[in-house]
Amino acid sequence: MDSGIGLLPAAVAVRRLRPDADLVLSLDPAGMPWGPRTARDLTERALAVAEAAAAQRPDALIVGCNTATVHALTALRARFEPELPVIGTVPAIKPAAAGGGPFAIWATPATTNSAYQRDLIRNFAEGVAVTEVPCWGLAEAVERADETAIDAAVAAAAALTPDEVTTVVLGCTHYELVAERIRAAVQRPGRAPLVLHGSAGAVAAQTLRRIGAQPAPVASPEGTVTALLNGTAGPLPAPALAYAEGRLLRAAAPVR
Repeated sequence: MDSGIGLLPAAVAVRRLRPDADLVLSLDPAGMPWGPRTARDLTERALAVAEAAAAQRPDALIVGCNTATVHALTALRARFEPELPVIGTVPAIKPAAAGGGPFAIWATPATTNSAYQRDLIRNFAEGVAVTEVPCWGLAEAVERADETAIDAAVAAAAALTPDEVTTVVLGCTHYELVAERIRAAVQRPGRAPLVLHGSAGAVAAQTLRRIGAQPAPVASPEGTVTALLNGTAGPLPAPALAYAEGRLLRAAAPVR
């Protein structure tokens, strides 16, 4: 679940571990973006999107959105667990800090400077130089697949990123869809290749652990993909097909 197509990276990561999994993608196109909303409003919308997904009787619910995890994870777990495991998306601050070099966290303005993110920095990155970079409009531009707006938002965030940064944490799942564009904007000439840390792989692995499942062989029968747009089954939003992740999921077996 997510406000929009930011859930694609996690969905594809699950698909790679379990090609046979039937995926339900629950989106909120009527309410996107969630970032500028109040915590209460965002939580109400997240619960509605989650209810639509839960009606499909899944084995687990992935909150494929950093902002929703920051503001709504407690409410989602109170509503659905223990019957339905709820897996949040946490910025990859711990592995970034383990690299030892200065790093930046690119996130939505709602997540940047939040108590949640500050706690992660305090718990896992003490003694490491960390720069929090608010990425104004980037998630919205990615959601629309607006190339000009993506370039402008990435350039603005890159300008706020110190030259000495060696690693960037992608603190919004939408950003993983344009990871290489972010790398190109931040990479400094003559420096070692920039390291990017997303969350999709770790979220997929944690999901399998929570439900006691193992990765399946690549040759497994392919599962289905169902998209729910404000609770109604329909096609993936057209901008999703601008990204490799969206095209991969569109090519999945039809809904049974």
